Amino acid sequence: MTLSAAAAPSFYKDVLPLFQAHCQSCHRAGEAAPMALTDYATARPWAKAIQQAVVERAMPPWFADPHVGKFSNDARLADSEIATISEWVNAGAPEGDSKDAPQPVAWVPGWKIGAPEIVIEMPHEVEVPVSGTLGYKYVTVPTNFKEDTWVRLAEVRPGDRAHTHHIVVSVKEPGSQEQGEFLAGYGPGSVPEMLGAGQAKLIKAGSELVFQLHYTTDGKPGRDRSRVGLILAHEKPRERVMELAAANVRFAVPAGDPDYRVEARVTLYEDATLVSLLPHMHLRGKSFEFRVAYPDGRKETLLTVPRYSYDWQLSYYLDRPLRLPQGSTIECTAHFDNSPNNPRNPDPAKTVRFGAQSWDEMMIGYFEVAVDPRFGMRDLLLARPGDSDR
Repeated sequence: MTLSAAAAPSFYKDVLPLFQAHCQSCHRAGEAAPMALTDYATARPWAKAIQQAVVERAMPPWFADPHVGKFSNDARLADSEIATISEWVNAGAPEGDSKDAPQPVAWVPGWKIGAPEIVIEMPHEVEVPVSGTLGYKYVTVPTNFKEDTWVRLAEVRPGDRAHTHHIVVSVKEPGSQEQGEFLAGYGPGSVPEMLGAGQAKLIKAGSELVFQLHYTTDGKPGRDRSRVGLILAHEKPRERVMELAAANVRFAVPAGDPDYRVEARVTLYEDATLVSLLPHMHLRGKSFEFRVAYPDGRKETLLTVPRYSYDWQLSYYLDRPLRLPQGSTIECTAHFDNSPNNPRNPDPAKTVRFGAQSWDEMMIGYFEVAVDPRFGMRDLLLARPGDSDR
């Protein structure tokens, strides 16, 4: 049934508030989405496409099984919101009265976290050639921090989005020869940090930031100068947040296998609070599941992603903190589709192993935990005398 013009939802009164709440973080000028949904003139030509995307639940992107876990950044539209958008389109996408429009969202151009207090940029541009396969590049940038600095929010922005496949920014502590602790990253569909009150990440005095950069060629030359923006915690936080990973690097997905299973697990040797979950695979990724095995033998499923998408590297932030007592184990199960029925499969005749390029595979269950600020990664991951590795 088509609603009359008077009864139908209008853009300014009914639809624009939904776009502000669910869409504009990406669908605005300067962001990755192909069109802006900030005003009637830019949104109206896309009305039919918007209707199809929301009815099919392709947009906003969200891949978690709704029956497992609750997440604070759940992007799904409610059935009533989908109905509003669909009725608006079916009525001819009426504009309505601009006086009914909500106040525009005060987006900060170039950032999703808001205006950063500190921006650390790569000191020079990286040239991306016209063709060829590129390995990872590493650029180290000093922070010049004279004292320990706690970071509440961090966001990585590529200078050349078209050629940037992903960026990982890590903290290299003074005297360390290792790349160090994860600070922030950028990838397809990635979301910026969403830490809670009293939580922050630590950059120790004198540390450097290491930009791990993966570029892809597309027939056109490129130039990238990426940066990371920081919003600081100006008091010592109640909890320090760190990213850990349950990873398997020794698998081999047989050629043609439509449902190959790979497992990974990691045990924590201090009490922690689970903050977020981020499954990571490549083009043959099919599904992913996180579980926790508690020291008393109980198990709990935390996140199930039944239809994994490499194009959307989403983090899932827990709606409520989950205490992980010392000795808890995070377990991950991934399934890969290396068959000809997978339209994204680069070569179903090839056995696939762990590797850096998208035609290789990865099996990593990233997760963030909050711990007592006195603790570091070694305290969490290294067993001590008397600890039992489950």
